[in-house]
Amino acid sequence: MAGLIRLFFHDCFVRGCDASVLLETADPNSATEKFRIPNLSLRGFEVIDAAKAKIEKVCGNVVSCADIVAFVGRDATYFLSNKKVYFDMPAGRYDGRDSFINEILFNLPPPFTTVEQLRAGFAFKGLNTDEMVTLSGAHTIWISHCSSFSDRLTSNSSDMDPSLKSTLQQQCQSNSGSDNTVVHDNKTPDKLDNKYYKNVLSHEVLFTSDAALMMATDTSDAVRANAKDTNQWEEKFKAAMVRMGAIEVKTIANGEIRRSCRVVNGN
Repeated sequence: MAGLIRLFFHDCFVRGCDASVLLETADPNSATEKFRIPNLSLRGFEVIDAAKAKIEKVCGNVVSCADIVAFVGRDATYFLSNKKVYFDMPAGRYDGRDSFINEILFNLPPPFTTVEQLRAGFAFKGLNTDEMVTLSGAHTIWISHCSSFSDRLTSNSSDMDPSLKSTLQQQCQSNSGSDNTVVHDNKTPDKLDNKYYKNVLSHEVLFTSDAALMMATDTSDAVRANAKDTNQWEEKFKAAMVRMGAIEVKTIANGEIRRSCRVVNGN
């Protein structure tokens, strides 16, 4: 289920919350968002397909794929938080007609991002710094490929906890050359909670971008506040998910309600 929250994030940060991340074909001159790193590791497409198929049988051409992505992100949040974090997710999004592979890297923050780059990237999407720190808490349930943080395992300048670094070095070893995966939070990997912030404080996080939250006063203050008060973080996470779900929403003027989430209408 964690993949459904990540799918929602990756959709909204490229062209807005318009289900462009689901498209397998759109422009004959360009591959779509789905086929470039880091989207190659996205999961949950079959969940969206199944939901769309059932909804279409009941009320065809009414519910967009973009709304379904938002709704499953909300529902995954609810179940992964042990039914503690629930919120109303507004509907009414239309599906986008475009999806371009070359727009991924510009819009999605990579794991080596600095705190100032994170701040600017989220601001570009209309989200403030506190919302950026709040949404980063979703990393507590994510899985990552070792290649996304391998520099932190070999660098003497890394502030990663030595015990965690040693464990990860073993988990990331591969005689076959495969890019192993590990959990972000080895304490409560299947629970959406505020443990992420405690891990940031104890230097037990994978990404440079996670550790970077301690490099500015306002973001480090937010990390400490979220680590201290789980109820406060949960309330902020609800609001931030709704705010993210409102990024560059398409309307009937520039969107459509797809019949199939993987292709635009008419294909």
